[in-house]
Amino acid sequence: MKKPNIVVIQADQMSAKALSAYGHPLVKTPNIDRLAENGTVFQNAYCNFPLCVPSRASMLAGRYANAINVWDNATEMSASIPTIAHWLRQLNYHTVMAGKMHFIGPDQLHGFNERITTDIYPSNFAWTPDWIVGERYRPTGINMRAVVDAGICTRSLQIDYDEEVEFAGIQKLYDLARYNSDNPFLLWISFTHPHSPYVTLQHHWDLYSHDEVPMPTVPEISLEDMDQMSRWLYYAHGGDLHDVTDEHIKTARHAYFGMCSYIDDKVGRILDTLEALKLDSETVVVFTSDHGEMLGERGMWFKQAFFEWSAAVPLIISMPGVQTRGEVSELVSLVDLLPTFVEIGGAGSVTAERQFWDGHSLLSIMSGRADWDNRVVSEYTGEGVNAPCRMVRRDDLKLIYTHGHPSMLFDLSSDPNEIENLIDHPDYAQDAARMHDELMENWNPEFIHQSCLDSQRQRQIIQKATDGEPSWAYCVRFDDDQRFVRNASAVGTKAKARYPFVEPTPFLERRSQ
Repeated sequence: MKKPNIVVIQADQMSAKALSAYGHPLVKTPNIDRLAENGTVFQNAYCNFPLCVPSRASMLAGRYANAINVWDNATEMSASIPTIAHWLRQLNYHTVMAGKMHFIGPDQLHGFNERITTDIYPSNFAWTPDWIVGERYRPTGINMRAVVDAGICTRSLQIDYDEEVEFAGIQKLYDLARYNSDNPFLLWISFTHPHSPYVTLQHHWDLYSHDEVPMPTVPEISLEDMDQMSRWLYYAHGGDLHDVTDEHIKTARHAYFGMCSYIDDKVGRILDTLEALKLDSETVVVFTSDHGEMLGERGMWFKQAFFEWSAAVPLIISMPGVQTRGEVSELVSLVDLLPTFVEIGGAGSVTAERQFWDGHSLLSIMSGRADWDNRVVSEYTGEGVNAPCRMVRRDDLKLIYTHGHPSMLFDLSSDPNEIENLIDHPDYAQDAARMHDELMENWNPEFIHQSCLDSQRQRQIIQKATDGEPSWAYCVRFDDDQRFVRNASAVGTKAKARYPFVEPTPFLERRSQ
């Protein structure tokens, strides 16, 4: 019997909390809902690093990013680390990648047989952080202009990219149906929506009444009351350089909802293609994101934080012909995908290979046949902070650790919005101590801090000496090394590629960088 195909549809910066399948009352995603109705919705799924490059490397390797020395958005994953693609190729799968995976360095395949589009971002060391400079050093150019200039567009760079990815992915499905019918395949289709800037097409904007768009549940928290990690991110995101009004917030959220609906349309066309090709009955479909989006909650935007809007991700798995639970409440994370796919591919319970992975196969809890270690770990050493940070959630308790600064503890059962820090509450003293011990397992913040500083310095030397050459951009067409965002500010470049062009809002003269 032929093994099932696997199609992964990945969004970028899509928070689980912004989807109707996860309870959002307004956002319209009927095709994601359609997938959810026929599959398993993991209600508590997390990324293992709320930033693109480390999250994706961790996901593909089935290991925590710091365990494979992937520190930030300009770190290459070693070519010697086996990925999902390598493991499935051993099981006779043909593996194809379309869209964003944000590989850094000369290995732009990491085990995939084929890569059928270029990437959208730089593949060199241009975005290396500098913890010596501190929180105001923003190599990606990220700032609150993405919020202030949010709204409607006729075209944007991200639309250019995702239209190309959708076309290539669907065309590949046709080709696989024609020429690869005897062997199973993995097709990974990875979009860049709904990543900021927050601009959407008129059609998707019009799906929502502006008056109905809700403001954040948790209002802005003052700088004096912020935890240290949030304070670092405030300055790293240029929070003091723009005036962000309530109307800016509502407009950015409105556009983000439209961007989610834009991705939903693409999910629908991929599902329709699988049905038209009669592949739907033999294909596992997975929908997820690399990390979430704060979307103005607590006054915070983008990702990089461990709060639920940033760290929680959608994860929906549809397995035709297999009886599974409609919802899973256990805690899972993206490192669980590799062992899950390997087990789907026919490697039994994959226990023999467990030494290589931090994740666990999800098939046992999807079927309800096994106990589960109800814990997830996420970490952060990227741009915007000045020291290693880590989060562990065990059952309903979440501990957030910032090296050299006070920790935070939240009980999500009674405080889902993460308002009350219980770290000094006497009733939670034993829980805090136990979770701190769990968080420190196989993780040495002093060693990681020095490793990050050393790595940053080395990459800065290389980037300066070579002026970013070679760029390592993966080229499918002749000019791919010049298209999209290459060696430039992501926010600035993507904003300039918006049509009609919106003039930048001037920085306030309150503080200099």
